[in-house]
Amino acid sequence: MRPGLFHFIAASLTGIALFFGASPCQAAPSHGIAMYGEPALPADFVSLPYANPEAPKGGRVVFGNTGGFDSLNPFVQKGTAPWQLRFWSYESLMGRSWDEPFTLYGLLAESVETAPDRSWVEFTLRPEARFSDGSPVTVEDVIWSYETLGTQGHLRYRGFQSQIADIVQVGPRSVRLSFTTPDRELALIAGMRPILKKAQWEGKDFTASGLSEAPIGTGAYVVTDFEAGRSLTLRRNPDYWGAALPFRRGTLNFDEMRIEFYGDGTVLFEAFKAGELSVVREFNAEKWQTQYDFPAVRRGNVVKSEIPNQRPSGMTGLVMNTRRPPFDDWRVREALIEAFNFESINDTMTGGVQPRITSYFSSSTLAMRPGPATGRVREMLAPFADSLPPGALEGYTLPKSDGTARNRAGLRRAMTLLNAAGWTVQEGILRRADGAPFAFAVLLRQADGEMQRVTDIYAQALRRLGIALRVETVDDAQYAARIAAHDFDMTNFRRDLTLSPGNEQRLYWGSAGAQQDGSRNLMGMESPAADAMIDTLLTSHSSDDFNAAVRALDRVLTAGRYVIPIWQYDVGRIAHIRQLKYPEDRLPIYGDGVNFMPDVWWYEEE
Repeated sequence: MRPGLFHFIAASLTGIALFFGASPCQAAPSHGIAMYGEPALPADFVSLPYANPEAPKGGRVVFGNTGGFDSLNPFVQKGTAPWQLRFWSYESLMGRSWDEPFTLYGLLAESVETAPDRSWVEFTLRPEARFSDGSPVTVEDVIWSYETLGTQGHLRYRGFQSQIADIVQVGPRSVRLSFTTPDRELALIAGMRPILKKAQWEGKDFTASGLSEAPIGTGAYVVTDFEAGRSLTLRRNPDYWGAALPFRRGTLNFDEMRIEFYGDGTVLFEAFKAGELSVVREFNAEKWQTQYDFPAVRRGNVVKSEIPNQRPSGMTGLVMNTRRPPFDDWRVREALIEAFNFESINDTMTGGVQPRITSYFSSSTLAMRPGPATGRVREMLAPFADSLPPGALEGYTLPKSDGTARNRAGLRRAMTLLNAAGWTVQEGILRRADGAPFAFAVLLRQADGEMQRVTDIYAQALRRLGIALRVETVDDAQYAARIAAHDFDMTNFRRDLTLSPGNEQRLYWGSAGAQQDGSRNLMGMESPAADAMIDTLLTSHSSDDFNAAVRALDRVLTAGRYVIPIWQYDVGRIAHIRQLKYPEDRLPIYGDGVNFMPDVWWYEEE
C-alpha cells in the first residue's frame, strides 16, 4: 500500500542534506532525534510540515481491505489482525516525521537524551500522556511493553530485545535503555516501540487474546464495533490526550474510520464504484487510466489524486525459497528470471506505463551504480569476493526481452543455464539427472488476483521450457501460517525500503533469520557480505561510508537473484470522494503511506 516515485531533484538533495548534516551527537535532552545531524524542526514547531494545522475535525471515512481478520491484537504472532490497527490505535514514545529520511519527535515522551556514542538513550514521559481509558502512562508501562513485546510479541519486535543490555527507571517519568552493541539506530528504534497498558494483562495470556480483547493503547482511535472477518469501526476518542500536541496538529481528523472486508480486489473495486467505500489506492497504472471513468468520476463526486515521492523503489515480485532445491542454485534462479518476460507482462498488466524495478534501492541515491563496483563499494565487497554471487563485483543487470510474447532469446538463455545446472528436456519435460521433473508451486492469497494473472502468463512461458508451474491460492490465515513456516516454493513479495535503511535490513536479509520460522528473510539468503554491509551501515559515522554500504548491499541482493522483480509503484494513486482533502502544496518526501492517508487528510463538505 505504499506506491512511490521521486519528486523534484532539489527537494531530494535537501532531504539528503538534512539526513547527513554534520553536527554533534545528541548529548542533552531534546524534543527530537535524527539518525544523522539535527532534527529539521525546532523545539517550538507548530505542526508537521506536511500537515494542515487548520484542518477541520469531523466526518466519516470507509476503507476496504481484502481477506479477513480473526484477531484484534496486532502485536502477537498468532492470528490475523487488520493491519491498520497498530497505526491508528497505538503510539510510541517518539513519532516519525515523513518529511525527513529518519527523524523522530517527542510523542508520549516530552524529551529524548542519548550518550555521545549512543550507547544508551533516555526518554522522559509527558505528564499528560494517557491511555484511551484515561489512565496515565507510566514508566512501568513502558518497561513492561518493551519486555513483553520483546519476548512474547510478534517477531518484528523480538530482535530489538536482544540488543538491550538493560532498561531501568531513572526518574519519576524517565526510563533509560542501554544497548549491547554499537549501533547508532538503536536509540531511534527504542523510541518507536508501541506502549501498552500493563495492568490490562495481569493474570491474562497476552498472546491468546484473539477477538476477545484488544490491547489498550494511547492512540486517537478506539475500536467501537466489529463483525469478525467482515467489518471494523474505530472512532476518535473525544478525550484523546495528545490532541493539542504540535506533532498531532492537523492530523487524525476523521471522527470515524470504518474498514469493510472483501473477498478480492475486484469485489472491493466494485464496492467503491457503488459508493460503499470512501477511498481506494490503485497500484496499476493501466487500470488507473482505463477503469476510473465510471459515472461518479465523470460527475466529479470521485477525485483521482496522484502523490509523488522520493523514496527507493523497494522490491516487489516473486521470491524464490532458496531453502529448497532447485532454487538453491543461482543458475536456476537466473533462468527463471530470464523466462519471465517482463516487457510483455508489463504491457499486458499496466499498459507498459510502470517502469521495472532494477534493484532493491533503485530510483534513489542509495541504488547500486551500473557496471563494475568501484571505489569504496568495491573495497567493502572485496573481502567477500569468493562468496559473492556472480555479477556483484562485475555488474549485474536484469535481462530485457524484445517485447514480443514468445521471448525466444530469453528462453534460449534460460535453457542454457538450466542445462548447465543439470536439467535437460526429456519427452517435453524438464528433468534432473535422476529423472525428477522440474515442477513447483506459487503460493498466493485468494485475494491476490493481480499476481494470479501474472503467474498465469508466466506459467505459459515455463511450459515451453518443460517446467510445470501451478498456483496455490489460500486464505489469509493459511497464507500467514505457511509464510511463517517458510512453507512455499515461490510467493508474492514486497519490501518497502526507505532513505534511511537500518536494523530492519537484518530482519529482511540477515543470515540469523534464514532458518528461523517467522522471520522476514523469505528467500532464506545467508550471505556474509550482506551481513557485513548491514553492520557497516548501522555503525557508519559518515555519509560516504553509509552510502557505499547500502550500494554494496544493493549489489549483493540484486546479483543474488532471489526475486523476480516486477514494476515500480512510482507514484501514489488514490481515488476518493470529493469531500476528502489533503495538503496538496506540502507533500512529504515519503509520499503516500499509512502515515499520510488517512493521517493528514480531512473531511470537508463543499
